[in-house]
Amino acid sequence: MSGENSVTVDVVSDVVCPWCFIGQKRLDRAIDAASDVEVHVRWRPFQLDPTIPPEGMDRRAYMIAKFGSEERVRQIHARIEPLGEAEGIHFAFDAIKVAANTLDAHRVIRWAGAAGEEVQNRLVRRLFQLNFEEGANLGDHAVLTAAAREAGMDASVVETLLPTDADVEAVRTEITTASRMGITGVPCFLLEGKYAVMGAQEADTLADAIRQVAAAKARGELETAAG
Repeated sequence: MSGENSVTVDVVSDVVCPWCFIGQKRLDRAIDAASDVEVHVRWRPFQLDPTIPPEGMDRRAYMIAKFGSEERVRQIHARIEPLGEAEGIHFAFDAIKVAANTLDAHRVIRWAGAAGEEVQNRLVRRLFQLNFEEGANLGDHAVLTAAAREAGMDASVVETLLPTDADVEAVRTEITTASRMGITGVPCFLLEGKYAVMGAQEADTLADAIRQVAAAKARGELETAAG
């Protein structure tokens, strides 16, 4: 699938991370800018807070407990909102009522990857929109199943698998692996599994990194580094 002038980007992210949503938009622009490179995107799991119970928590209370005061939470949102607007994101933080545990969302994203790169990309985009622009609860199986259907997945399979433990350990193992690699914050863009770009970097920074890695790959330098 990957030719000489191609780069695989593994995006380690969480669907309740606003910076990851911004990062997704910037990656899209970077891929457009580096149009001479064939870019393949895979979404990898990370949980900002795996201690949130499966049923989720009241988001307002959760955020105040995490950041100390409602005023501080407002300041954080106010800083992120204009950055989102610049990328075409209309953050509706007040609409988000539930701080969700995202383990099940990551399971669906994993299954989407098995259905194809485009299906996975569509699903991740939809989950970001649902959470940040529509205030949907990403821990709700009905929400996840509907998103899977919209992305082109077999919703009946998703609906059947979600109540089971299918791939729970696989997702947790991937999250642990990311931590062992030193990934403590997201988004993190791993290019060809070797070069990490940390944080929601500007699109031109990501595009430059994609071009540089593609050039190194074409010269055969990545194989040497791997050896």
